Amino acid sequence: MPGIDPIVISHSLGVDPTFKPVSQKRRSFNSERYEAIATEVDKLLKAGFIRNLDYNEWLSNVVLVQKKDGRWRMCVNFTDLNKACPKDSFPLPRIDQLVDATSGHELLSFMDAYFGYNQIRMDEPDEAKIAFITDRGVYCYWVMPFGLKNAGATYQRLVNRIFANEIGRTMEVYVDDMLTKSVTVEEHVPNLRNIFLLLRQYQMRLNPTKCVFGVSSEKFLGFMVHQRGIEANPDKIRGGLKLTPTRSER
Repeated sequence: MPGIDPIVISHSLGVDPTFKPVSQKRRSFNSERYEAIATEVDKLLKAGFIRNLDYNEWLSNVVLVQKKDGRWRMCVNFTDLNKACPKDSFPLPRIDQLVDATSGHELLSFMDAYFGYNQIRMDEPDEAKIAFITDRGVYCYWVMPFGLKNAGATYQRLVNRIFANEIGRTMEVYVDDMLTKSVTVEEHVPNLRNIFLLLRQYQMRLNPTKCVFGVSSEKFLGFMVHQRGIEANPDKIRGGLKLTPTRSER
């Protein structure tokens, strides 16, 4: 995957030099989790997202989180590194304003980037700082991983640049959640064409399994949006209805 040209944007950590590098001691896992780690490392190596690292000062452990389907998601515990990074105060859009801006549009399309964060390159001097350790060795990311402080701000800065002329007019974007909107059905294909041209120009890839095109309503940022306005997410309503009423006496 080619990814975003570093000339357009790359992610810099900006580590405070007064912080002493932290090398976390390697954690132990059971055989099932070791197998999940090995599978994920192989996948990342094949995708070109990570590389082997011989010398490092910062070192983080991997953390495994179980998904709903029972599989494991591998994350990296960047807690110590994040403490040494100053906050990037780049503003994120207000969710309520984005959701309100979708009402009154006949057709909507929802897009999700394919490994969106990983399409942004790390600044080369910072690559070794995001090293992580496994039972097979030490690796570091070439690309921006999840879990880094300010990664969301960097991604929002990127989409603001890419879609500068479309945001608020034919598009709304909150970090990696992208929505194309059209007041009339006839406008939707031309609007999508413009967005696709921008995606191709900047070499941003979409995940087709998470994209929905040309619909009148769909979930966006936790709300159901459609031409008439917004509604609460039905999934959250069902969850609330299943809650057991309190039985304590006052």
